[in-house]
Amino acid sequence: MKTKKIIVIGGGLAGLSAAIRLRADGHEVIVLEKNERAGGKLNIRQGKGYRFDTGPSILTMPWVLDQLFQAAGRRLKDYLKLIRVEPQWRALYPDGSHIDLLGDLPAMLEQIGELSPRDRRQFIPYLNYCRKQYELSTKSFYARSLSGLSDLRQQHSLRELLAMDPLKTMAQTTEQYIEHPKLRQLFNFLIMYVGSSPYAAPAVLSQLIYVQMGLGIYYVDGGMYNIARAMLRLLDELGVEVRTSCQVDEVLVENGRAAGVRIGDERLQADIVVSNLEAIPAHQTILSGHSQSSRMVKRLSKFEPTVSGHVMLLGVDRTYDHMKHHNFLFAENAALEFEELFVKKRPAADPTIYVGISSKTDASQAPEGKENWFVLTHVPPLAPGESWERWRVPYRDLVLDKLERLGATGLREHIEWEHTFLPDDLRTLYGANGGSIYGTVTDRKLNGGFKIPQRSPMLDNLYFVGGSTHPGGGVPMVTLSGQFAADLIREDLAKSDVI
Repeated sequence: MKTKKIIVIGGGLAGLSAAIRLRADGHEVIVLEKNERAGGKLNIRQGKGYRFDTGPSILTMPWVLDQLFQAAGRRLKDYLKLIRVEPQWRALYPDGSHIDLLGDLPAMLEQIGELSPRDRRQFIPYLNYCRKQYELSTKSFYARSLSGLSDLRQQHSLRELLAMDPLKTMAQTTEQYIEHPKLRQLFNFLIMYVGSSPYAAPAVLSQLIYVQMGLGIYYVDGGMYNIARAMLRLLDELGVEVRTSCQVDEVLVENGRAAGVRIGDERLQADIVVSNLEAIPAHQTILSGHSQSSRMVKRLSKFEPTVSGHVMLLGVDRTYDHMKHHNFLFAENAALEFEELFVKKRPAADPTIYVGISSKTDASQAPEGKENWFVLTHVPPLAPGESWERWRVPYRDLVLDKLERLGATGLREHIEWEHTFLPDDLRTLYGANGGSIYGTVTDRKLNGGFKIPQRSPMLDNLYFVGGSTHPGGGVPMVTLSGQFAADLIREDLAKSDVI
C-alpha cells in the first residue's frame, strides 16, 4: 500500500483517533483544529481553583482506547491512569428516595429486592439479555464501519439478527423484564449516554445496561481531558502535526475528488481528506461549493441531531455529602420528559438533571472543602436560526430550584464561580448540528438505528468520523469511528492497488 498524504479536519477524539491509526499505517497525516485546543467537546475550563471537564464525564469500554494505542505499538497504561467509579451513579427521585447503581451485583440485587422482589428475580435474566446484545454488537457494530442493514446482514446469521429483537424498542425490552417504575426509569435513562430516546431506539441498545454494570465506568485520573492529552502526546511521538486555531474554509475539489483544503489564502494539498466536522454541517459549510451539497443535505435529513444541553459549571464553596461523583435527579414522569424532548421538541418542564462532581473522586479538581459541579440538563437541538439565549436565565432558575428541592440546600448562596454553555456554544465551537451533543439520534423508525455512512458518496476520497457517523456518540464510539475510517481507507487503497 502506497503512503498517502491525509488531512484530518477537526481535532476531536474521532479526528485524533483517525490520525493515530492512519499514521500507524504509514501515512503522512496533519490535523487541522479551528479552536485553540484539540479534543472537541472533550475540553476543559477552570477558574478560582476549580477545574472542569466540559464534555464527557465518564469512560466506558476502555478496551477501545487500549486497541487504539496498541495499533501504534503503545500501552494505554503508560499514558493514562483509569479509576473505576463505584457507586457508578446515584439516582435521586422526586419523593426524596435514591438508588445507587452498582457494579457490585449482590448489593445491587439487594437494593432492587427492597423495591420489588419480582424485579430482583428478573434482574439476572435482564442483565444476561443486555450482555447478549453487547456480545452480538462486538461482531458488527464495534468491529467495523456499517452504513446500513446490508452491511449488518453480512456480519450476522439470521438467528443472530432475530436475537437483536429488531421489532422492539429499548423501553419495550425494559418493560418485559422490569416492573417497578423507578427501576424502569433508571435503566431506560442509560440511553441518554448516546442522546436518544428509549421509546424510539432499537432494543439492541439495551446493551448499555451491561456496558455500564458489567464492564464498569471509569474516571481518568487528573480529569477526563487527559484522554485528549494522551492522544496528542502519542501523535507528537509519531511525528503528526496538530495545528490549532486553524479553521478550514473549504475542501478543494479537483476531477471529482477531494484535493485538499483552503485555510484563508493557504492551500494544502492531500490525497485523502477525513472530516471530524459532522457531515450535515460540513456539506453546508466547507463543502457548500460542490454542486451536489444541497442534495446531500436533503438526503441526510433523516439523520436528525441528538439532544443538546444546557450546561452550568459551578464552583461550590462547600460539600454536599448526599451527592456522589455521578448523580441523576430524575423527572417525575419519565415518559412525558422523553415525549417533550424527542416528539414535541421543547424543553422539559421537569427535566432530569445530571450532576457530575469529579472532586468526589479526584481532590485536585476543587479547592479543599469545596466541590466542582458539572450540571447538565438535556434540551432539544436548535432549529436553523434558533437560539437558546432566551432560556438561559429561566432554565438556570428551574434547574437550581430542583437541585435545592432535592437536597442541595442553599446551593445558590454557595456558588462562588460559574460558567454556562448553551446549545448555541456547542453549535458555534464544534460545528454540531443544532448544538447536538452526541451526533445523530438513534431511532428505529427514522433511520433504522444507523448513522451517517463514513464514506462520502459525493467524493470517493472523503471520509467522515465522529458522533454523527457509525457507531455514534460518546468517547468509545467516536474513538472507534476514527479507527473504522482508517480501516475503510486501508480497504479502499488495497482495492485501488489491485486495479
